[in-house]
Amino acid sequence: MNIFRPALLIASKELKSELKTKQVLATMLIFAGLVILIFSIAFDPQNNFTKAVVPGVIWVIIVFSGILGLNRSFISEQRNDTMQGLLIAPIEASGIYLGKMLANFAMMLIVEIVSLPFLFLLFDFKYMGSFPYFILVLFIGSFGFIAIGTFLAALAANSKSSEMLLPLLLFPITSPILIGAVQSTKIILTNIEKLPTAIAWMQLIGAYDVIFFVLCFLLIDYVLEV
Repeated sequence: MNIFRPALLIASKELKSELKTKQVLATMLIFAGLVILIFSIAFDPQNNFTKAVVPGVIWVIIVFSGILGLNRSFISEQRNDTMQGLLIAPIEASGIYLGKMLANFAMMLIVEIVSLPFLFLLFDFKYMGSFPYFILVLFIGSFGFIAIGTFLAALAANSKSSEMLLPLLLFPITSPILIGAVQSTKIILTNIEKLPTAIAWMQLIGAYDVIFFVLCFLLIDYVLEV
Protein backbone atom coordinates (compact mmCIF):
# COMPACT_ATOMS: atom_id res chain seq x y z
CA MET A 1 0.00 0.00 0.00
CA ASN A 2 1.22 3.49 -0.84
CA ILE A 3 2.05 5.21 2.46
CA PHE A 4 2.82 8.63 1.01
CA ARG A 5 -0.78 9.66 0.29
CA PRO A 6 -2.02 8.86 3.85
CA ALA A 7 1.12 10.51 5.26
CA LEU A 8 0.47 13.70 3.30
CA LEU A 9 -3.18 13.67 4.41
CA ILE A 10 -2.19 13.30 8.07
CA ALA A 11 0.45 16.02 7.76
CA SER A 12 -2.08 18.30 6.07
CA LYS A 13 -4.63 17.59 8.81
CA GLU A 14 -2.06 18.38 11.51
CA LEU A 15 -1.00 21.65 9.90
CA LYS A 16 -4.58 22.80 9.21
CA SER A 17 -5.54 22.03 12.79
CA GLU A 18 -2.50 23.96 14.03
CA LEU A 19 -3.32 26.96 11.83
CA LYS A 20 -6.78 27.07 13.41
CA THR A 21 -5.72 26.72 17.04
CA LYS A 22 -2.16 28.17 16.82
CA GLN A 23 -1.34 26.51 20.15
CA VAL A 24 1.83 24.55 19.44
CA LEU A 25 3.39 26.84 16.84
CA ALA A 26 2.70 29.97 18.91
CA THR A 27 4.28 28.31 21.97
CA MET A 28 7.36 27.34 19.95
CA LEU A 29 7.75 30.85 18.52
CA ILE A 30 7.28 32.52 21.92
CA PHE A 31 9.90 30.23 23.44
CA ALA A 32 12.33 30.95 20.58
CA GLY A 33 11.78 34.68 21.02
CA LEU A 34 12.40 34.49 24.77
CA VAL A 35 15.64 32.54 24.28
CA ILE A 36 16.91 35.09 21.76
CA LEU A 37 15.93 38.03 23.96
CA ILE A 38 17.53 36.59 27.11
CA PHE A 39 20.80 35.70 25.37
CA SER A 40 20.96 39.07 23.62
CA ILE A 41 20.65 40.81 27.00
CA ALA A 42 23.16 38.50 28.67
CA PHE A 43 25.87 38.92 26.02
CA ASP A 44 27.25 42.14 24.60
CA PRO A 45 26.76 42.09 20.79
CA GLN A 46 29.98 44.12 20.36
CA ASN A 47 32.07 41.47 22.09
CA ASN A 48 33.85 39.04 19.77
CA PHE A 49 33.14 36.22 22.23
CA THR A 50 29.43 36.72 21.58
CA LYS A 51 29.88 35.70 17.95
CA ALA A 52 31.02 32.27 19.11
CA VAL A 53 27.83 31.91 21.16
CA VAL A 54 25.46 32.35 18.19
CA PRO A 55 25.79 28.76 16.79
CA GLY A 56 24.94 27.33 20.22
CA VAL A 57 21.96 29.66 20.61
CA ILE A 58 20.66 28.57 17.21
CA TRP A 59 20.55 24.93 18.28
CA VAL A 60 19.18 25.72 21.75
CA ILE A 61 16.23 27.32 19.95
CA ILE A 62 15.80 24.36 17.59
CA VAL A 63 16.11 21.68 20.27
CA PHE A 64 13.91 23.11 23.00
CA SER A 65 11.22 24.60 20.78
CA GLY A 66 11.23 21.30 18.88
CA ILE A 67 10.57 19.37 22.10
CA LEU A 68 7.56 21.58 22.81
CA GLY A 69 6.06 20.55 19.47
CA LEU A 70 7.06 16.88 19.71
CA ASN A 71 5.53 16.50 23.17
CA ARG A 72 2.09 17.38 21.83
CA SER A 73 2.21 15.57 18.50
CA PHE A 74 0.93 12.23 19.84
CA ILE A 75 -0.54 13.31 23.17
CA SER A 76 -3.19 15.27 21.25
CA GLU A 77 -4.27 12.02 19.57
CA GLN A 78 -5.06 10.40 22.93
CA ARG A 79 -8.15 12.58 23.28
CA ASN A 80 -11.39 10.94 22.13
CA ASP A 81 -9.36 7.85 21.12
CA THR A 82 -8.25 9.51 17.88
CA MET A 83 -5.15 7.30 17.74
CA GLN A 84 -7.30 4.17 17.92
CA GLY A 85 -9.27 5.50 14.98
CA LEU A 86 -6.07 5.99 12.98
CA LEU A 87 -4.83 2.51 13.86
CA ILE A 88 -8.01 0.74 12.74
CA ALA A 89 -8.17 2.81 9.55
CA PRO A 90 -6.65 1.25 6.38
CA ILE A 91 -3.39 3.14 6.99
CA GLU A 92 -0.05 1.59 7.76
CA ALA A 93 1.61 2.66 11.00
CA SER A 94 4.60 3.90 9.00
CA GLY A 95 2.24 6.26 7.16
CA ILE A 96 1.03 7.70 10.47
CA TYR A 97 4.63 8.18 11.61
CA LEU A 98 5.65 9.80 8.32
CA GLY A 99 2.68 12.18 8.38
CA LYS A 100 3.37 13.22 11.97
CA MET A 101 7.06 13.67 11.21
CA LEU A 102 6.37 15.85 8.15
CA ALA A 103 4.01 18.06 10.17
CA ASN A 104 6.56 18.43 13.00
CA PHE A 105 9.34 19.13 10.52
CA ALA A 106 7.27 21.79 8.75
CA MET A 107 6.55 23.57 12.04
CA MET A 108 10.23 23.39 12.98
CA LEU A 109 11.18 25.01 9.66
CA ILE A 110 8.64 27.79 10.24
CA VAL A 111 10.18 28.50 13.67
CA GLU A 112 13.66 28.64 12.13
CA ILE A 113 12.59 30.94 9.28
CA VAL A 114 10.94 33.38 11.71
CA SER A 115 13.39 33.28 14.63
CA LEU A 116 16.88 33.07 13.08
CA PRO A 117 16.78 36.43 11.23
CA PHE A 118 15.59 37.96 14.51
CA LEU A 119 18.56 36.31 16.27
CA PHE A 120 21.11 37.66 13.77
CA LEU A 121 19.55 41.11 14.02
CA LEU A 122 19.64 41.34 17.83
CA PHE A 123 23.19 39.97 18.01
CA ASP A 124 24.32 42.33 15.23
CA PHE A 125 25.83 39.26 13.57
CA LYS A 126 27.69 40.01 10.33
CA TYR A 127 27.11 36.91 8.24
CA MET A 128 30.25 36.05 6.26
CA GLY A 129 29.95 32.27 5.85
CA SER A 130 28.51 30.00 3.18
CA PHE A 131 24.74 30.46 3.13
CA PRO A 132 23.95 27.22 1.18
CA TYR A 133 25.96 25.14 3.68
CA PHE A 134 24.26 26.92 6.58
CA ILE A 135 20.83 26.03 5.15
CA LEU A 136 22.00 22.46 4.56
CA VAL A 137 23.22 21.90 8.11
CA LEU A 138 19.99 23.38 9.51
CA PHE A 139 17.97 21.06 7.26
CA ILE A 140 19.78 17.79 7.97
CA GLY A 141 20.21 18.55 11.68
CA SER A 142 16.53 19.45 12.11
CA PHE A 143 15.43 16.46 10.03
CA GLY A 144 17.34 13.95 12.14
CA PHE A 145 16.20 15.54 15.40
CA ILE A 146 12.54 15.57 14.34
CA ALA A 147 12.63 12.07 12.81
CA ILE A 148 13.97 10.51 16.01
CA GLY A 149 11.88 12.81 18.20
CA THR A 150 8.61 11.88 16.48
CA PHE A 151 9.34 8.18 16.99
CA LEU A 152 10.19 8.69 20.67
CA ALA A 153 7.12 10.92 21.14
CA ALA A 154 4.98 7.99 19.95
CA LEU A 155 6.85 5.71 22.36
CA ALA A 156 6.40 8.06 25.32
CA ALA A 157 2.80 9.09 24.55
CA ASN A 158 1.21 6.35 26.67
CA SER A 159 3.31 7.22 29.70
CA LYS A 160 1.79 9.38 32.43
CA SER A 161 5.02 11.41 32.56
CA SER A 162 5.54 11.65 28.79
CA GLU A 163 6.66 15.29 28.95
CA MET A 164 9.57 14.27 31.19
CA LEU A 165 10.27 10.95 29.48
CA LEU A 166 10.67 12.33 25.97
CA PRO A 167 13.68 14.60 26.71
CA LEU A 168 15.32 11.82 28.75
CA LEU A 169 15.11 9.49 25.75
CA LEU A 170 15.74 12.08 23.07
CA PHE A 171 18.91 13.86 24.21
CA PRO A 172 21.20 10.79 24.51
CA ILE A 173 20.11 9.38 21.13
CA THR A 174 20.34 12.67 19.23
CA SER A 175 23.56 13.87 20.87
CA PRO A 176 25.73 12.94 17.81
CA ILE A 177 23.41 15.01 15.61
CA LEU A 178 23.50 17.99 17.98
CA ILE A 179 27.27 17.87 18.47
CA GLY A 180 27.86 17.67 14.72
CA ALA A 181 25.30 20.38 14.00
CA VAL A 182 26.76 22.84 16.51
CA GLN A 183 30.33 22.20 15.37
CA SER A 184 29.55 22.53 11.66
CA THR A 185 27.36 25.61 12.23
CA LYS A 186 30.17 27.27 14.20
CA ILE A 187 32.66 26.61 11.40
CA ILE A 188 30.30 27.78 8.66
CA LEU A 189 29.40 31.00 10.47
CA THR A 190 32.76 31.98 11.97
CA ASN A 191 35.63 30.12 10.29
CA ILE A 192 34.85 29.28 6.67
CA GLU A 193 38.50 28.30 6.05
CA LYS A 194 37.78 25.04 7.89
CA LEU A 195 34.85 24.17 5.63
CA PRO A 196 36.12 20.59 4.92
CA THR A 197 35.82 19.87 8.66
CA ALA A 198 32.24 21.16 8.62
CA ILE A 199 31.47 18.96 5.60
CA ALA A 200 32.84 15.93 7.48
CA TRP A 201 30.52 16.74 10.41
CA MET A 202 27.58 17.08 8.02
CA GLN A 203 28.37 13.71 6.45
CA LEU A 204 28.26 12.19 9.93
CA ILE A 205 24.89 13.84 10.59
CA GLY A 206 23.55 12.64 7.23
CA ALA A 207 24.61 9.03 7.87
CA TYR A 208 23.10 9.15 11.36
CA ASP A 209 19.86 10.58 9.94
CA VAL A 210 19.51 7.82 7.35
CA ILE A 211 20.24 4.98 9.80
CA PHE A 212 17.85 6.16 12.48
CA PHE A 213 15.11 7.24 10.07
CA VAL A 214 15.06 3.73 8.59
CA LEU A 215 15.07 2.16 12.08
CA CYS A 216 12.20 4.40 13.22
CA PHE A 217 10.29 3.64 10.03
CA LEU A 218 10.65 -0.13 10.58
CA LEU A 219 9.94 -0.15 14.33
CA ILE A 220 6.98 2.23 14.48
CA ASP A 221 4.53 -0.66 13.95
CA TYR A 222 5.55 -2.19 17.28
CA VAL A 223 5.50 1.14 19.12
CA LEU A 224 1.99 2.16 18.02
CA GLU A 225 0.56 -1.27 18.85
CA VAL A 226 1.65 -1.02 22.49
